[in-house]
Amino acid sequence: MALALVADQPRSVTILGATGSVGRSTLDLIAHAPERYRIEALSAHRNVEALSDLARRFRARLAVIGEPSGYGRLKSELAGTGIEVACGPAGLAEAAARPAGWVMAAIVGAAGLGPTLTAVRRGAVVALATKEALVCAGALLTAEVQRHGAVLLPVDSEHNAIFQALRGESVEGVERLILTASGGPFRERSLAEMAVATPTQAISHPNWAMGSKISVDSATMMNKGLELIEAHHLFGLGEERIEILIHPESIVHSLVAFKDGSMLAQLGQPDMRIPIAHTLGWPDRISTPTRRLDLAAVARLTFAAPDAGRFPALRLARDALRQGGAAPTVLNAANEVAVGAFLAGRLGFLDIAALVEQVLGCSSYRMVHELDSILSIDAEARRHAEALIAGWTRPAIGTG
Repeated sequence: MALALVADQPRSVTILGATGSVGRSTLDLIAHAPERYRIEALSAHRNVEALSDLARRFRARLAVIGEPSGYGRLKSELAGTGIEVACGPAGLAEAAARPAGWVMAAIVGAAGLGPTLTAVRRGAVVALATKEALVCAGALLTAEVQRHGAVLLPVDSEHNAIFQALRGESVEGVERLILTASGGPFRERSLAEMAVATPTQAISHPNWAMGSKISVDSATMMNKGLELIEAHHLFGLGEERIEILIHPESIVHSLVAFKDGSMLAQLGQPDMRIPIAHTLGWPDRISTPTRRLDLAAVARLTFAAPDAGRFPALRLARDALRQGGAAPTVLNAANEVAVGAFLAGRLGFLDIAALVEQVLGCSSYRMVHELDSILSIDAEARRHAEALIAGWTRPAIGTG
């Protein structure tokens, strides 16, 4: 299954979500060693100009725009290049089905689930940056990985850190996993300050450069709740054996505590190119242009327990994982809608978790094992969330 990099055999690569922060970081790494990689397919949601530029620059064989309305323009911009063009869910499925040995799954939201499963089912090495794939369909995805002999490599810095710490170790020797969190921009703010926080403030992450949605998730700490659910599926431990620690420096990306009292941690700069490079070169390590860590300059590393009262998203995620069935799917769908409403000025910051809790409280959690059922539950939860927002009584804040 492992596809080692060799000079005379470039690794074929597909990037689902090429114009996002993870996709661009992946392409930045590839640009530093273009002879080692061949781009099979690139996709974007609606940014036609960026996708066409990347497709030409990296000589992709296929370019896919997720939003069908952009198909005509993309086809026009790539006319005469020999690059194939496709669009919509069928186009994304085609990109995932192409014979690339390594696939970056970085489509944000539940929309990335179908293409990720397609890549898994043909036995590819899948670098997973799409949290929602495991949150919404963890049991299904991991079962398909086993069934089809695929390799699933976590890209999130926290899970990638645990993956590295567990290399050569037996899971039976693990006592607990410890996910670190920066705490986001509001880790020292009062509830009163958080209640009037603006989208601009929420997306101003102190350490990481990320997209708006995941930046808001960091501010509410829902991202850490989703990562807890991911860790459960990736490493097979119950939620009671997965801890979360605030680590403002974002240098220790996660830790594994073993039964003998020892701990292993992975450290590095807060730069997504490091975990991406680990998956891009796997099972080998490749060089990166990232700034090297200087522990003497860092001087100190601090840790603290998160404040559950100020960050209720952590409790909601644990509750959803304990509830099981479709509860994590509902959690994720409601959160996506709530974050979108906050960014649009339709909800206040603290209303995000409040809305998610209401949707969770009114949903059924039957166990589902098929993609269509999962997507149906996801859509139902989104409709419910939108209906609640339409009648929300708390004042929404502005988007400034």
